Amino acid sequence: MTAPALPRLPEAPAAHTVLNLREYETIARGLLDPIFYDYVAGGARDEVTVRANEHGFARLGLLPRMLRGSDTRDLGVTLFGTPSSLPVFLSPTAFHRLAHPDGELATARAAAKAGVIMTVGMASTTSVADVAAAARQAVPDRAPALWFQLYLQPDMAVTRALVRRAEAAGCTALLVTVDSPVLGIHERNKRNGFNDLPPGVVCENLRDLTGSEPGHIRQIAMSADLGWDHLDRLREMTSLPVVLKGVLHPEDGRTAVAHGVDGLLLSNHGGRQLDTAPATVDLLPDMLAAVAGRVPVLLDGGVRRGTDVVKALALGATAVGIGRPVVYGLAAGGEDGVRHVVDLLREEIDHTLALCGATAPRDLTPDLVRTVPAVPR
Repeated sequence: MTAPALPRLPEAPAAHTVLNLREYETIARGLLDPIFYDYVAGGARDEVTVRANEHGFARLGLLPRMLRGSDTRDLGVTLFGTPSSLPVFLSPTAFHRLAHPDGELATARAAAKAGVIMTVGMASTTSVADVAAAARQAVPDRAPALWFQLYLQPDMAVTRALVRRAEAAGCTALLVTVDSPVLGIHERNKRNGFNDLPPGVVCENLRDLTGSEPGHIRQIAMSADLGWDHLDRLREMTSLPVVLKGVLHPEDGRTAVAHGVDGLLLSNHGGRQLDTAPATVDLLPDMLAAVAGRVPVLLDGGVRRGTDVVKALALGATAVGIGRPVVYGLAAGGEDGVRHVVDLLREEIDHTLALCGATAPRDLTPDLVRTVPAVPR
């Protein structure tokens, strides 16, 4: 079928009318072409894992401490040498121009002004160089806080070319996604016949990679033949911190540390790859035990509230990523929508820390979290 047209330029909703991240999803659903909405919201097969990620947080309660707080709280963290105003970063998401004409440029400007790290997706519809330029223009007095998502490619020359582009753009870490030996099966996309991007929209980071075919845009190659040796070769070609995204089994966490990774992002790809994979927050304690403090462990998947962030931090995560809410904010209000998504989380995290008797993320400890009967949302 013919791909739907690009979205119209939405009018940003008045900030005071949007109270939480879920409301942004409702707004985005009404603005986006249903095929594009299904692409963003959907997951693999029965979407069990999509639901599990959110339900995992709902099964956890916060047990606050009293009479030990402060009138001021410090939410800032430093992640792999890059400062962030929040223990929240923007996880990689693809095809932002499906949500808003400004695409990743708007996302970059919002992240820069909010002082948080944006991960540029390998399947970005804007080149990493242009994303970095937008971030610099938005906040000229500091370097852009950007990471780059990398799928290891079977042709290591292609991998090297992507790494060099990320380095040249000023990215400060590589988020290496390893959970995709094959592409996840999304039944919503199959039902909608969504197999290609609209005319004029391409994965710009895959353009002219080797220089042998001017104008050529590669496909991201998924390969089940990739192994730990490919990761070793990546380590040899860059000095950037390497954070492995998509490792779920504790034994793989131990192996990753043995291969010299700088960090782990505990992620099930938002439920878009292996359906029925457990919620990431449920896996966090075992992964932390496996790595035993040798590298930071980050987490994404299902984060919709500041309380979710605080629960993950209390259990031991160093920071938390958000994915779909960024795209929903972008669809609803462009740069302003993304910025408001971050600001909503900022207010909720600060408020939750105050109620828990904490002055900073470092004050949060596992004894503040309890398993509770899940309450339907």
